[in-house]
Amino acid sequence: MAGARSRNFEGWPLFANSFRPFFLLAAIQAGLSILAWLPMFYGELSVSSAFAPRDWHVHEMLYGFLPAVITGFLFTAIPNWTGRLPIQGTSLGALLVVWLAGRAAVTLSADIGWAFALVVDAAFLALVVAAATREIIAGGNWRNLPVVVLVLVLLAGNVGFHLEAHYAGAADVSIRLGIGVVTLLIALIGGRIIPSFTRNWLVKFNPGRLPVPFGRFDGAVIGSSALALIAWIAAPLNMITGVVMALVGVLHLVRLARWAGDRTTRERLLLILHLGYVFVPLGFILNALAAFGELPPSAGIHAWMAGAAGTMTLAVMTRASLGHTGQALTAAPATQGIYAAIIVAALARVAAVVLPAHGDLLLHIAACGWIVAFLGFAIAFGPLLAGSPRRALAIMGVPAPAR
Repeated sequence: MAGARSRNFEGWPLFANSFRPFFLLAAIQAGLSILAWLPMFYGELSVSSAFAPRDWHVHEMLYGFLPAVITGFLFTAIPNWTGRLPIQGTSLGALLVVWLAGRAAVTLSADIGWAFALVVDAAFLALVVAAATREIIAGGNWRNLPVVVLVLVLLAGNVGFHLEAHYAGAADVSIRLGIGVVTLLIALIGGRIIPSFTRNWLVKFNPGRLPVPFGRFDGAVIGSSALALIAWIAAPLNMITGVVMALVGVLHLVRLARWAGDRTTRERLLLILHLGYVFVPLGFILNALAAFGELPPSAGIHAWMAGAAGTMTLAVMTRASLGHTGQALTAAPATQGIYAAIIVAALARVAAVVLPAHGDLLLHIAACGWIVAFLGFAIAFGPLLAGSPRRALAIMGVPAPAR
């Protein structure tokens, strides 16, 4: 049903599927936000936000960019989960406008007032939660309701961010809450799609050892991750939190090893999913070291955000954009360049914390890699998402199909 409705959509293809506008604009926002953040970090640029510069940067990554990607993924997946028709056309456009209004409201909140900015900004995730809940309940797809619950917690974190920044002067707990939700979403969704996609490819192109399917061990890892993240949100530098985080990090490494990622090197579209997930256990382990006083807390935070979130979003965005527009599921030269840029950005951002003597250079490398990755996605995949596949394939370096 969803596929037929999408094929018969008569408007601009950009609004035929949720992933098209949200992936494209999220990528543009991610690149431009970091382009602005570097001069803000050095005091060379300011915006009219009620947030402190650091909080503006964190908010626009955590509660601006990532919710857009999550929405594009969620409303593309829900029709497959439920068999119901997708959100598209005017409804999709209206949702996009609300997200854009939130970005403007946060950036101009010093002029329009923090409370008004909160309402405008929070409206987007509130609508996403309401629409997703309606679709899942109507379709009787209770199995995937936990994903919506996590998005609801992300909404609570966003509201808390505004309140905390206004009344305490800077956000703190709400930042960890949002990061915890995003990390858990990656563990939950990644734990289903990575072994599934890997199995499908290996059966066709590289027979042999296959990934272990999602089972009780995965459920135990996710459950223990949730407990560890709750402890980290409440008391990030507590020694007990550090021990729990270290143990959970090891569990994620074991989980990752069960997915046969070492057998996917021939297909970068799959390999990047495994590489992106590496940053999940790395983040747990680095945060454990921070709890033991061995590293600054930001090392683990950037492993999760620049590493896991940055890499996994690009991995999912590229794959979904190709698959849902009928293109071959393989990484073209431009796509591989995007992957290389985000890996460099993630490693450099973590290294900038671990190696403070080289912090400025590494910070610039990380920012450049991030900007190249996300604006590169917008340039390479933008025409495909907007309905010009032949132009997109030319940009990506894919030979045009024979007539």
